[in-house]
Amino acid sequence: MMIEIQQILPVLISLPIVGALFAMLFGKHSEKGISYSVILATGAHLLLTFTLVGVWAFRHFEVINIKEVVLYKMQGYEFFIDLYFDKLTAVYLLVGSIMTFLITIYSSFYMHNEHGYRRFFTNIMFFFFGYNVVILSGNFETLFLGWEILGVSSFLLIAYYRDRYLPVKNAVKVFSIYRVGDIGLILAMWLSHHLWHENITFFKLNNLALVHNQIAHHQLLALSVAMSILLTAVIKSAQFPFSSWLPRAMEGPTPSSAIFYGSLAVHIGAFLLQRTAGFWEDMLFFKVQLILVGLVSAALSTFTARVQSSIKAQVAYSSIAQIGIIFIELAFGWYDLALIHFVGNSFLRTYQLLISPSIVTYKIREQFFNFEPSADGLTKKWPKKISYTLYMLSLQEWKLDDFLYKRLWLPVKNIGARLNFLNLSNILIFFVPLLVGAFCLLYFKADIPSEIAQYIPEIFALIGLILVIKAFTERRSVRLSFALVLLNHLWVAMAISFNDNVNWEHIIIYLSGVFLFGLLGFATILWLKKLERRVFLNQFYGHSYEHPRIAFFFLLCCLGMAGFPISPTFIGEDLIYSHIQSGQLFLAVFVSLSFIIDGLALIRIYARVFLGPHHKTYHESAYRSS
Repeated sequence: MMIEIQQILPVLISLPIVGALFAMLFGKHSEKGISYSVILATGAHLLLTFTLVGVWAFRHFEVINIKEVVLYKMQGYEFFIDLYFDKLTAVYLLVGSIMTFLITIYSSFYMHNEHGYRRFFTNIMFFFFGYNVVILSGNFETLFLGWEILGVSSFLLIAYYRDRYLPVKNAVKVFSIYRVGDIGLILAMWLSHHLWHENITFFKLNNLALVHNQIAHHQLLALSVAMSILLTAVIKSAQFPFSSWLPRAMEGPTPSSAIFYGSLAVHIGAFLLQRTAGFWEDMLFFKVQLILVGLVSAALSTFTARVQSSIKAQVAYSSIAQIGIIFIELAFGWYDLALIHFVGNSFLRTYQLLISPSIVTYKIREQFFNFEPSADGLTKKWPKKISYTLYMLSLQEWKLDDFLYKRLWLPVKNIGARLNFLNLSNILIFFVPLLVGAFCLLYFKADIPSEIAQYIPEIFALIGLILVIKAFTERRSVRLSFALVLLNHLWVAMAISFNDNVNWEHIIIYLSGVFLFGLLGFATILWLKKLERRVFLNQFYGHSYEHPRIAFFFLLCCLGMAGFPISPTFIGEDLIYSHIQSGQLFLAVFVSLSFIIDGLALIRIYARVFLGPHHKTYHESAYRSS
């Protein structure tokens, strides 16, 4: 049985990539060839999933854990791809396979004659590949690989109409929120390394005796891991106070909204919580927080959904409310009920989103000319002042968008505004000599007093963080922003180099992907500047309209620099964290923020230069979403 599973699981994961590659073989106007390739791949995936679940059920539902590939190994550290299959995996895999198969069939007709037909289907397959990796992951490292793929595919699907302002703007906004969630997952991985002294698998997390013994001796550390997981789950499932991103994500085509934000990706936060339930189920403080988040999300989203003028926004907030209830069910330990709830909510929201265009067409006359508000209802009996207050707050979506902007992005922008003195010449004058001085300090590291040496990693990591904040807030020069991201990685590597017992091979692995893709990306920018006079960051220039191949190549360079799983930096980042000690909290926070913001800075460069209305042509632009 184990041999059969070992053969089936890698095939399941790879089928979406195979479908995307076959779709790429056809011309961009060959709709039948593209759609048939994808439908055959998803259909084969569905048949194989039913076969796998049937065999697994026949073998008495045995939990399966497979250590698939070891990517890097040394004494005391191992980075490996681990696959895991149990009841939770089976349910999410079945729902995902059925949904994707139906959506691809629906999309083959719905997207007919759309510009970017092939791009849409390859992005859907890219998303489905990431979803499979997440669902079948057996440890945090494998899960993070799929997590990154989901984030990028989300950005690409929301920005599908890349010649329009709002889809691109909202794609960048959603990706920014996703990156904040990545902080939680990165910190959870780092803290779990120190808690378990290994890359713990989800199979071992179900060993209650082992988990309880470890938590009893490291309560604060274990609670920190659990709260990091909660932050990640709350953001990924659009729970309070991060609910406002989900309606903005509906700017993409209706089929991608249905599969991504109606059924599958929006439930990944609940999946993460249930997958790690063996770890946190005895933490009362954690469960109280989970109940509060779910309760507030369900209440606020229910009110907000009732006043939305857009069908997609109504469905989005309704889904948020149901996921809030799923969070409460998980907190009470009702795991089977949460699974049933996930299945029902997924199919319902997908159905509602897929018929939403028809609803608008069929009901528009009734909506505007025959509308009669309901005379009954609990809210009709409330005092008018309370009803009107709730109505206005719900209409403003409880001002959560403004709250996130003021608490997350405005402080970063204010810091960046104070760094306007940083330009290419000043970097050469100040920071390059400072970097040379840091190398000199590293050479004489053994002679530095320990009282001073213990603060050097935090100081250098903070310098790197300051540079990448300037890269993220730079408003004009593409080259400056890109160069600052490169310098940030250098300062992070320098900060880790001052820790004891540093392995220089790890530093080389980390920087190899950064410099390879960084130099290629910088060369791409120079190449584009030769072709186009206007290559700046003060607006969206839409250069993908005339240079789609350059845009695709530059996106790959940005992803490689940011540590996406096409670069050695993906493993290098995990190796970097293996050298951060448990007591170096500020160093871990500074490095995590640097990794998150450099990804945002790079995607922002790509979006500003290549996406949006083409600056050489006239496009009507709406500046506020409906």
